[in-house]
Amino acid sequence: MEMADFDFLSDSTEQTSTRFVTFVSPGLNRFDLAIVTTNRFYGKKLVVDMQSGRSGVLAYDDLEEEGVIASVFRLEEEAAAELSQFLALVLGEVHFTD
Repeated sequence: MEMADFDFLSDSTEQTSTRFVTFVSPGLNRFDLAIVTTNRFYGKKLVVDMQSGRSGVLAYDDLEEEGVIASVFRLEEEAAAELSQFLALVLGEVHFTD
């Protein structure tokens, strides 16, 4: 196959900031995350669970939706709650300006 065989919908490169963090929660759940800040995703961050390979484009308000973190990362309720608590510290609230 050659590049000409693909029908690209988007292809861009940009500078990003990636935070790699590994921690053990109070409930003894281990998390290995990569948190990518980019100009894409309208202020949301790409959060990658490096253990499972699952990822989600998340903002603070996603943490307030019941079951989102458990569903995205396929976690049990306790682990999802602990991950949400950590992500609330990292993602912060989004403030839109005019």
